[in-house]
Amino acid sequence: MEKEKIVHELNRLIGNEKVLGSDMQITLYEYDAYLLRAKPDCIVLPTTTEDVSKVVKFAHDNGIRVVARGAGTNLTGGSVCLHGGIAIVTTKMNQILDLDIENQRIVVQPGLITLNLKNFLARHGYLYQPDPASEKSSTLGGNVGENAGGPHCLKYGVTSNHVLGGELVLFDGEVIQFGGKALDNPGYDLSGVLSGSEGTLGIMTKLVLRIVPKAEAVKTMMCIFNTIKDGSDTVSAIIADGMIPATLEMMDNLTIKAVEEAYNAGLPKDAAALLIIELDGLKDGMERLAEHIQNICKKHNVREIRVAKDEAERAKIWAARKGAFGAVGRLRPNYLVNDGTVPRTKLPETLDKVIKIGQKYNLPIANVFHAGDGNLHPLVLFDERDKDELGRVHKAATEIMQACADMGGTISGEHGIGVEKLHGMSFIFSAKDMAAMNRVKAAFDPANRYNPGKLLPELQKTA
Repeated sequence: MEKEKIVHELNRLIGNEKVLGSDMQITLYEYDAYLLRAKPDCIVLPTTTEDVSKVVKFAHDNGIRVVARGAGTNLTGGSVCLHGGIAIVTTKMNQILDLDIENQRIVVQPGLITLNLKNFLARHGYLYQPDPASEKSSTLGGNVGENAGGPHCLKYGVTSNHVLGGELVLFDGEVIQFGGKALDNPGYDLSGVLSGSEGTLGIMTKLVLRIVPKAEAVKTMMCIFNTIKDGSDTVSAIIADGMIPATLEMMDNLTIKAVEEAYNAGLPKDAAALLIIELDGLKDGMERLAEHIQNICKKHNVREIRVAKDEAERAKIWAARKGAFGAVGRLRPNYLVNDGTVPRTKLPETLDKVIKIGQKYNLPIANVFHAGDGNLHPLVLFDERDKDELGRVHKAATEIMQACADMGGTISGEHGIGVEKLHGMSFIFSAKDMAAMNRVKAAFDPANRYNPGKLLPELQKTA
């Protein structure tokens, strides 16, 4: 169907104020936070489940592909319309529908910004635990689609551990409910299947999320090391001692220098590694636990330990960590973020391999990682205007993925597969494994209209 006719029919279905189709508007939605660009035929901005259902049914009836999109923070090209079609942008579906404090549940629309939910809950003394670094701009629907993590996933798990149910628009526009507020729902765990599915199975229009009361006490420490190995060994020792802090986050020297130059956060620019340790829980015993962890740090050659004295100092520490991606953007015009995951005891060895890969391809690599669960974030710095350098970046990213797989890890901890990592799926899955996943995709989306060319390599060939 011609683009003009698609726009005309969508205007009729949901109203022209919800449909965008000019060349300028389409250009604004042709990219996300990855390196890929591809234009949709048009964009719709639904506000209700009914809007989404009508658009999907229209697309199904006319053989048009659809891609669900939130704020466009995706780091692997997952929200780019590879084959044109309709971009269904959920950012106007941003309402809190039901706050159920008694049952510790909240029902929201998928376009709600993650931090907006957190700020709302804070007024009631509650938390939504997943905290991706992009929480200031990323949407909850996108977090579910990528199964996002964040610093607190060490203790509290990734997004899928907090999604209990919701509402889903199927390939033909039909709307179904899955899961719910109650635990242990019978039948297939569709919440689990949909979390991390990257918009390839359906479009979620409501989410039932788990919330928890704020902890009585929080203790945040910044620990400075002269070697990455000492910092990594400290992480392993803390976990081996039977303790699970809320967070164990690390930055390497290149990242520390970038953050300090960007934010003047008081970080030591000569340090090899900076480890952020946060404890939360009951007030009774918190000081004793913090002292015990500090003793473990001292046994592993910590140079200095800084303990946040109040909420302002804690916020300053976290601003440094969560601003790391933005800070390294000062070093080169572009960066590619990898996010392989390895067993935490393999962190020093893996980081050494990452450094050598950077040297091999003459590319600076800054490292930020969720050390507690072995989730690396090597940021490969480059200038996309240099085509030779861009080619080296893709080769380096592939070798980093392979290194993580060789260490007994995996190729993505929270950013998803999208387009970037399709070729890496064979590093961790056999052909039979992927064929089984393809059958799940076909059951939900038999004509391959939902976000084709993402997540599963075999489907890319037929999209």
